[in-house]
Amino acid sequence: MSDTVIERLGLPALPDALPRPTTDSHTHLDSTQEFSGLRVSDNIAAAAAVGVHRIVQIGCDLRSAQWSAQLAANNPQVVATVAIHPNDSARMTDAQAEQAWRIIDSLAASGPHVRGVGETGLDYYRTREAAGIARQQTMFARHIATAKAYDRTLVIHDRDAHADIADILDAEGWPERVVMHCFSGDAEFARRCLDHGAWISFAGNVTYKANRQLREALVVVPAERILVETDAPYLTPLPHRGKPNAPYLLVHTVRFIAEQLGWDLAEACERLDANATAAFGGSWGVSAAGGNLDG
Repeated sequence: MSDTVIERLGLPALPDALPRPTTDSHTHLDSTQEFSGLRVSDNIAAAAAVGVHRIVQIGCDLRSAQWSAQLAANNPQVVATVAIHPNDSARMTDAQAEQAWRIIDSLAASGPHVRGVGETGLDYYRTREAAGIARQQTMFARHIATAKAYDRTLVIHDRDAHADIADILDAEGWPERVVMHCFSGDAEFARRCLDHGAWISFAGNVTYKANRQLREALVVVPAERILVETDAPYLTPLPHRGKPNAPYLLVHTVRFIAEQLGWDLAEACERLDANATAAFGGSWGVSAAGGNLDG
């Protein structure tokens, strides 16, 4: 992958490659293309060039869920998750929510390229009215049921809703595999999730100076339960905060986590990669890409 495309778009330069391959456990390739102009094919190539050899592509509305499932079906280094984002759920009528859930349920059942249901959950930062919160809670419960029905990994969006997230999971029953995407809680909440075998996924915001509680949570998570993600095009890690994010910038967060935990960098890559396999399944990323990456 040449730096030419990256430079032309004004994006951060490719960092030095990681010593071992690892996985971006949560990203939005479609949104990154729309936000920064970085084509999906170039995005995946840039990631591979620095050692990010596998990607979990997140579908969080009907359009992106369908697109994500198709991308993963045609490209073995990508797996997909599908869901209706809680903020979108909050704006739906009962009829719209029912129709959307049925489509997501069908996509979740569609094949091994769809490994997860998410991102789903609760967001009380952008949705505060009672009716919207109630809709989010209903859709979250439905997504939990879908994940359990098809043995898919549940990928959770949690913003300002820690207690209700855990309470609903307790009431509905935690799926076998749960990922707390872009973990935003403290060490105590991390322990509550870990009690149910969840993986705790850290994004670029763990590198931000103000987020001490995230670093305090990081150190209590067992090595086998840590995931790393970009959530691109959002939450760009230091030293590039404020610019669009992309999977190739995962390198900075991986290095930061390794430093915080006193891990050898190569060991960190291997651990995080193995954790992604445990969270989302194996037989993934074993051959060259095919199909239309930019469709």
